[in-house]
Amino acid sequence: MLLATNNAKKLVELQRILDGALGGGAIELVSLRDVDQYPEPAETGLTFAENALLKAREGASRTGLPAIADDSGITVEALNGMPGVLSARWAGKHGDDTANNELLLAQISDFADENRGAAFVCAVALVTPGGREHLVEGRQPGHLLRAPRGSGGFGYDPLFIGEGQERTNAELAPAEKDAISHRGKALRALAKVIAKEQIR
Repeated sequence: MLLATNNAKKLVELQRILDGALGGGAIELVSLRDVDQYPEPAETGLTFAENALLKAREGASRTGLPAIADDSGITVEALNGMPGVLSARWAGKHGDDTANNELLLAQISDFADENRGAAFVCAVALVTPGGREHLVEGRQPGHLLRAPRGSGGFGYDPLFIGEGQERTNAELAPAEKDAISHRGKALRALAKVIAKEQIR
């Protein structure tokens, strides 16, 4: 199956979660680096679901493979749900984690701890070359710290402590994070779809 991304960390994470849910070797994911290049569609959707479907549809159409795509980010209550779909480019440049984290911390610096609620959200779409579409979503509620902690993960992980946790997502081992993360929840739901539909 195609994972419609060039993000190597995301590929490793998704492969690990699918292996855990379906058994190692059940699904082999390839990334955009492994197929003939095509222009990636702009993420013009207003929701995570819309963007995931855009990317999965394009991937299936261009490669003839079942395509998985996700769109994920963080929603902050004090910012009316933003950064949302703009999470990866909140500070302007796509994927600049340090700048994104610094800007987000600056924007909520005056808010009391009890008003720093946030949630990671992940929508994952699976589209087959025959046009079947499946969409699942996972959420991880929690809150934001005042300074980053931890060196694991990526994105906003160093700022975020999930509900019921004492460590940030960046302080968790990969398996611990997978068990509670928005992406882990969404992909385990997708694994059930793959198994039921016998998509290979």
